[in-house]
Amino acid sequence: MTQVTKESASQIAVEFLKKRKNTENIEVALIELQDDCWTVRGTCPMEFGGRQWPESFAVVVDLKGKIKSTNFALL
Repeated sequence: MTQVTKESASQIAVEFLKKRKNTENIEVALIELQDDCWTVRGTCPMEFGGRQWPESFAVVVDLKGKIKSTNFALL
């Protein structure tokens, strides 16, 4: 069984965020391996009250390519 690489973990997270947030503007800032999972961190826009606000994200992808968890925070 092949394990997910740093680049493919980033691609999985970005594709997930594009669908969930309905935007193409995903900026990945950091990708790190922690506890046998890739953590992809960055920012994306969030629509609220007719305006766009910056929102940080962290998406955890396991070595099989499955998203384990997500975390979002308004900046």
